[in-house]
Amino acid sequence: MSLLQQLGLTPDTLSNKLAASRVLVVGDVMLDRYWFGDVSRISPEAPVPVARINRMEERAGGAANVARNIASLGGKATILSVVGDDEAASALSRLLEADGITASLKRDAEISTTVKLRVVARQQQLIRLDFEDAPSHEILADKLDEYATIVAEHDVVILSDYGKGGLTHVSRMIELARAAGKPVLIDPKGDDYSKYAGATLLTPNRSEFRQVAGSWQSEEQLNAKAESLRSELNLDALLVTRSEEGMTLFRADGALHEPTLAKEVYDVSGAGDTVIGTLGLMLAAGLPLPQAMSLANAAAGIVVAKLGTAVCQQRELFAL
Repeated sequence: MSLLQQLGLTPDTLSNKLAASRVLVVGDVMLDRYWFGDVSRISPEAPVPVARINRMEERAGGAANVARNIASLGGKATILSVVGDDEAASALSRLLEADGITASLKRDAEISTTVKLRVVARQQQLIRLDFEDAPSHEILADKLDEYATIVAEHDVVILSDYGKGGLTHVSRMIELARAAGKPVLIDPKGDDYSKYAGATLLTPNRSEFRQVAGSWQSEEQLNAKAESLRSELNLDALLVTRSEEGMTLFRADGALHEPTLAKEVYDVSGAGDTVIGTLGLMLAAGLPLPQAMSLANAAAGIVVAKLGTAVCQQRELFAL
């Protein structure tokens, strides 16, 4: 029996619902650059490998990867973010347009667009170089004004926090979305979650949750810590992604666990983007949270078997 059959869904019905679903993604976007090559010698200048580059790729990363996952699953994605006024921003715009994503990228001439450059040889990452700056308050205020204007046009809001400064006004964004009756899903960052109070759902991974709540020795302790945080922040739910242990959804009526569906783990980068993107889109399509979690868990199992910042295609999810 397929996953959709287990959930009482049909491909045609779900596909039609997804096509009519609109998700607004706000957060820190970045350009992921990959330089692929071969290593056959050590540098005579220093004890480091010499990579001979033979192929380069660019992919939209960060919050833009959340939007990519929504689009690849058949939904309508809008991305609102801040970038530099540079070549990397233009590259990001082209990539997003090619994926059918509506992009409003506010250009700030005072900063550089965040770029993560990875050098990969023999399927192993040799080094990652990051280029980033925090956006100006003027540009952020302009973005908040546009957010307030368009939030009501969408079914679900996803705030993707990578700690780069793009979600400085996150508390106000939550207020505006909830006032418009829109669920707010947040991929959090840092050790202070108080700014996320009032959101519908947070999706920290295991290490991020441990950073905020402290370590645990049993499922009972994990449940208690999760419920304490959920109650403290007035969240409808808390979803903790737990790598090889799957993911656990915590709500007022108890915890619901999904074991991992990953058959092979190749690269976990971007898996969190897939989880929250899939969750948000399925909720926008009218699915209940437990069903949305099952599909998000399955989508994550698909992308971790791919190299780099990847997405789950609708046909791949429906084929399970």
